[in-house]
Amino acid sequence: QVQLVESGGGLVQAGGSLSLFCVASGRTFSSYTMGWFRQAPGKEREFVAAIDRSGSFTQYHDSVKGRFTISRNNAMKMVYLQMNSLQPGDTAVYYCAGGPLASSRAADYNYWGQGTQVTVSS
Repeated sequence: QVQLVESGGGLVQAGGSLSLFCVASGRTFSSYTMGWFRQAPGKEREFVAAIDRSGSFTQYHDSVKGRFTISRNNAMKMVYLQMNSLQPGDTAVYYCAGGPLASSRAADYNYWGQGTQVTVSS
């Protein structure tokens, strides 16, 4: 069992940066692929980025490539999302997720955090 808690969201102006953090409980964190998803009001949950168990493979949604960076520290049981050049379209609740597969599909993730709000003003 893994429990995930996100932090680091907030309000930022367009062009600014934010760092999101996700800390995991449990002893098997390094066994899971970790992902970040987001959900804007009235929209479906959307894949943002994923990182494999070792941290050597990452994948991104096309809309965030070159602006966002996902990383992890297995010893600290943490996964990070560095977000640069933020745009109003990035406004959403951001969720950390863990699962067995390196996937962009939400259905492939078993564990979810409660989410953290990111708001980008124009």
